[in-house]
Amino acid sequence: MSQHASAAATIPGTPGGGSAVPVHGARDVKRVSHEMTVSDRIYLVETLRGLGVTFRHFFANLGRLLVGRPIETVPYPDARRAYPVRFRAMHRLLKRDDGTPRCVACYLCATACPAHCIRIVAAERTGSTEKTPAVFEIDELRCVDCGLCVEACPCDAIRMDTGIHPAPATARAPTLFSRDQLLALSGREDGAVPASARTAERQSVTP
Repeated sequence: MSQHASAAATIPGTPGGGSAVPVHGARDVKRVSHEMTVSDRIYLVETLRGLGVTFRHFFANLGRLLVGRPIETVPYPDARRAYPVRFRAMHRLLKRDDGTPRCVACYLCATACPAHCIRIVAAERTGSTEKTPAVFEIDELRCVDCGLCVEACPCDAIRMDTGIHPAPATARAPTLFSRDQLLALSGREDGAVPASARTAERQSVTP
């Protein structure tokens, strides 16, 4: 039996043996499933746990009403919660001193994106051996706000510090942001927070 075949064998001492997959570069195996019990199959315990959370909030709010205390709510949009400084807002692209995108079209952000919402078309940069994005498009409707694109970028060319929520849309086109649109956005550290931003300072926003 080969090394991978033996690594993929069942693990003794577990219910049903368990199924295992080889861990490349290691001598161990990782069990990825186990035999489900009757309780697991009917999800009774988890259902009761979820109902417990629901009833806990229900009776807590009911108690506030009975003693004359208001329920804690935020009168949106007249008042908005303070957002944390590290809130992942809509993307923007950073510029070089000459106004061109800092991006070198390495595709690392698109590769890291689990939602596949970034599309890049590379082109030659004039007077340089680096590339530049002829097309850099982000589908904000598909974005899951994970921030992996920001972490993957080796040039600090993309950030999620605009403080903007993408506006609701009934069509796909308004959710597709082009390279020029992303370059036109500013970040908080630039001192120019867009009027539609929800910032961490409870800034009043006019719709």
